Amino acid sequence: MTTWQGWQQFAHTPALVPPTPDTPPRSVEERLAYHSAFVTVRTPAIDTLATNIRTLMILGRHQQTTARPSLILTGPAAAGKTTALLHVGRTCHLAHTRAASPPGKPSDIQVPVAYVLVPPGATAKMLAAEFARYLAIPTTTRMTQTQITESVCHTYNQTGIRLVLIDEIHRVNPRTTTGAETADLIKDLTERIQATFVYAGIDVTSTPLFTGVRGAQLAGRASLIECGPLPARLGNRHPFTDTVTDLENALDLHHHKPGTLPRHATYLHQRTAGRIGSLTRLIRQAAITAIGDGTERITKTALDAIRLDHHAETTHQPRTRTPNRRTPH
Repeated sequence: MTTWQGWQQFAHTPALVPPTPDTPPRSVEERLAYHSAFVTVRTPAIDTLATNIRTLMILGRHQQTTARPSLILTGPAAAGKTTALLHVGRTCHLAHTRAASPPGKPSDIQVPVAYVLVPPGATAKMLAAEFARYLAIPTTTRMTQTQITESVCHTYNQTGIRLVLIDEIHRVNPRTTTGAETADLIKDLTERIQATFVYAGIDVTSTPLFTGVRGAQLAGRASLIECGPLPARLGNRHPFTDTVTDLENALDLHHHKPGTLPRHATYLHQRTAGRIGSLTRLIRQAAITAIGDGTERITKTALDAIRLDHHAETTHQPRTRTPNRRTPH
């Protein structure tokens, strides 16, 4: 997805949908593939991100003199930041595609969205090259960072990019020489490319990105959206249980009893610390296991047998886990 061709394929591939009573039964392989990819459920972070991006794109549409306002999506690992970023980016891409007139010739093709990953240990030239690679802009090792940046800004504006998504922004450390140069490049790009920039990274506010002069500039231009763990309760609502219900409704298992997973919402919240990434992984793995062993249903015992990511297993191990006992449910 870090190239225009790959992004187009991602954006135009139909989203997975849960089975319905009137659709033909899927094969075992089809159901394994379905649970491997699985659906994207709407979370509060996705809704908040979508609303804010729409507003900022309108706000910055005719702004010419200064950098447009941007967004930072922050939160712990496995909180669903990249999923939210990609979901909103795809929605923006499809909306633009539906509204745009068909291109008369190849040079008329518009590129509404760009998705760039910050490489580990990125220098300014490396990041500029990543921007170039997205649109297959020709570069050579002899080109300077300034030359690549000039080409990137010209081409991005020419192709009509309106939304730039930069993932793994926490990899930029302005306290180092190379990190400071990379941060300066990002600031330069936001001022020269006529697009709304959205950044996503792990616990960005606790990184050097928000400190010093460069951090103050970023904080002064960017709104912050927290993509944290889903709370078990929020007023009269139960966001985590609602998400568990949505995930259960999307399962394609022959013998699973509806309502089983929501009844274990407390256990699931303890097990995953409310992180959507850990939760979906747990349910997907349990579903694939249920298809493989022929039980075709997810039980508390089956969930207990799944090993999660190391952070969830070592930090948020619930008191209710009994890995050495096999009791029927």
